[in-house]
Amino acid sequence: MGLRDDVERFREVGEARRQDLADFIRYGDLGGGRRDGIEIPVKIVSLPEFEYDQRDRGGVGQGDGGTPDVGQPVGQPQPQPGDDGDGEEPGEEGGEHEYYEMDPEEFARELDEELGLDLEPKGKRVIEEKEGPFTDLTRSGPDSTLDFERMFKEGLKRKLSMEFDEAFLEEICAVEGITPREVFEYARGESMPVSMAAVEELYAGTERGRWPSIEAVEENVERESVGARIRREGIGHVPFRREDERYRYPEIVEEREKNVVVVNIRDVSGSMREKKRELVERTFTPLDWYLQGKYDNAEFRYVAHDADAWEVDREEFFGIRSGGGTRISSAYELAVEILEEYPWSEWNRYVFAAGDSENSSNDTEKRVIPLIEEIPANLHAYVETQPSGNAINATHAEELERRFGEDDDVAVAYVNDEEDVTDAIYEILSTEEGADE
Repeated sequence: MGLRDDVERFREVGEARRQDLADFIRYGDLGGGRRDGIEIPVKIVSLPEFEYDQRDRGGVGQGDGGTPDVGQPVGQPQPQPGDDGDGEEPGEEGGEHEYYEMDPEEFARELDEELGLDLEPKGKRVIEEKEGPFTDLTRSGPDSTLDFERMFKEGLKRKLSMEFDEAFLEEICAVEGITPREVFEYARGESMPVSMAAVEELYAGTERGRWPSIEAVEENVERESVGARIRREGIGHVPFRREDERYRYPEIVEEREKNVVVVNIRDVSGSMREKKRELVERTFTPLDWYLQGKYDNAEFRYVAHDADAWEVDREEFFGIRSGGGTRISSAYELAVEILEEYPWSEWNRYVFAAGDSENSSNDTEKRVIPLIEEIPANLHAYVETQPSGNAINATHAEELERRFGEDDDVAVAYVNDEEDVTDAIYEILSTEEGADE
């Protein structure tokens, strides 16, 4: 095993020793994640490095000055993050190998595996049309695309439908006193595909009197099936017709761009204290990473609201707090304006809202529910955060559940502590997965 293999093996060990994904989402520091990379803590794994062999002190290329001692790493040590020159005690965690970094695509795959999800994003805007496999058929085309196998099958079916046991019918023609019409009617009654003209021709070449009745023929002459005769004599010829011809041509495959816009809405009123804000961040951040990993292009917009709503950047979104009241519909009204920039025909849309379910009187019923029904989206979701239990007037989530019930495009989840986070994420994403199916 070479050094390269050793390094790969150590990297695999490091990957295996990183913090469990579900535990990281529930308890880890999500603030270290960037738009293009998620850093997950990993236990220290020392990578191998070159050292001088103690058994061989001499050799070409070794000078006197500056030569490393036996066992000393070759080359200058690399500076480590946070290295202030004081060094670290043996066994302390730190250094460049303290995080395992994954991109959003890997995060999405791992979360699918962790939670048992299988979300397949839908493409919207057509960006390219190209020829696919030759699966479609037409009645005309170049000879090189003729579907001969299909034509042969059609001809063979015709042959089987036209064949009958001519020797048996000849014995029927030999019945004493039988007429051509009687032979024809008997043949048709036995599903023999024979014409009156063919019967008359066969009748003319047969001497009557060999059998006293048709019953005698049936008792003494064994009828041979078409399949048995083909196996014995072979197919012979297959009667092709022009109408059997079909020509293969390529299916036109549309390449669709998978675009998504996510509108994240958060209640920033006075009742949304630090713990509630932390639970919102712990739920929404993995959802953003997941959807970015699933789609070709992902855009995220952030809306904060108390009694009024305004758009903020991501850094403000999770930390901001106001002292005002709460009117959730103001955020959905702003979401309607934002989503005008992202046509439903070209963009997948997600509207995720979170708060403690407190809302001004009748706002949920009179304004929020109609707005949710008005906004076309893959999924609307509301996450209630109530670490200390439900407040008396915290009814927004319950009202949404009563109205939308088992609808495939609306999800309601409850997060009272960190243990509930992954369950809430599963509730939201599995609702969208079911809608796709």
